[in-house]
Amino acid sequence: MKKIFVLTLILLGQSLKAQNEKAQIILNELITENNIIGTAGGYTQNGEIGWIGQAGFADQNKKTPFTGTTLNRIASIAKPMTAIAIMQLVEQGKIDLDVPIQTYIPDYPKQEKTQITTRHLLSHTSGIGGYQGGKETETTVAYKTLTDALSIFKDRDLLFEPGTRYSYTTYGYTVLGVIIERVSGQSFEDFMQEYIWDKAKMVNTGVEKFGQKKANQSSIYHRNRKGKTKEAKENNLSNRIPGGGLYTTVEDMLKFGNAVINNVFVTEETMNLMREHHSLEKERNAYGFGWFLYNPKPNEGAIIGHSGAQTGASNQLMIIPEKKFVAVILSNTSGAFQAVTPATFKLYGIATSN
Repeated sequence: MKKIFVLTLILLGQSLKAQNEKAQIILNELITENNIIGTAGGYTQNGEIGWIGQAGFADQNKKTPFTGTTLNRIASIAKPMTAIAIMQLVEQGKIDLDVPIQTYIPDYPKQEKTQITTRHLLSHTSGIGGYQGGKETETTVAYKTLTDALSIFKDRDLLFEPGTRYSYTTYGYTVLGVIIERVSGQSFEDFMQEYIWDKAKMVNTGVEKFGQKKANQSSIYHRNRKGKTKEAKENNLSNRIPGGGLYTTVEDMLKFGNAVINNVFVTEETMNLMREHHSLEKERNAYGFGWFLYNPKPNEGAIIGHSGAQTGASNQLMIIPEKKFVAVILSNTSGAFQAVTPATFKLYGIATSN
């Protein structure tokens, strides 16, 4: 990761025009060198849009351009949104991070020893496992409610005693979605609309519905291990909505990042808690509550964000609260995550030269 920062130092002192030309080159390389079909990216500094660019197609057959307003699968970038919703309810005194989740979901199976808490779910230390094979990842099964989706995994053995290890799991965030519904009395979608998307003025973000492609929604593509890309079959995301079942746009993601920076959702104290290292052990990057901590050392900018990879999506969001900077790249091609994340860091390098 340090190499990426070093490379971007060459941008110091360049004009804004030169920076944005470099940013566009970054996107173009994702298309030409990594066989991504369509992508868009952008960054803001101090709440002002520095640049939004695009490359490739939302629909390759129709030659429809992929733009900053193209609807695209958000994948796991849904997790910080869900985590913030939980912390809003914590601030209201409606959720206690450290009581068993049966306090809010009485019918959830209890463990023999340590019970799962909301804190465990937020930090991926609950012991709940992930998808068991491709059938669960690429499922076309429709779950009418989030509670129905719990039936997939709630009776499985935990991977470890809650609170003793870290293991990333989207299913844990499905449980958090159910907690939001039980505590608020609203559906997860309605709660997110009122308290997250509306608050940030995000007008093109919502829950993806299987088989209901919107007019401005991108087609989905997959790049295989040999680097060849083709259109992918749609999978049903109703088993993972709070952790990876949403759509958004580059413009909306920049709004979300700035709302985080400006404490629109929760207090600064609460956000600081979310930015603490809660994941016990570091695997790739430390994890807070819904945030990867890309630079958790003090006095170094504390970069937070989240990646998002699933069928038809390779995305990255990065936020530097102290520098009031947000960068995002969304793409409609899975199997390209290793290209998108470094590219997003390069956008950070561009912004540091302002």
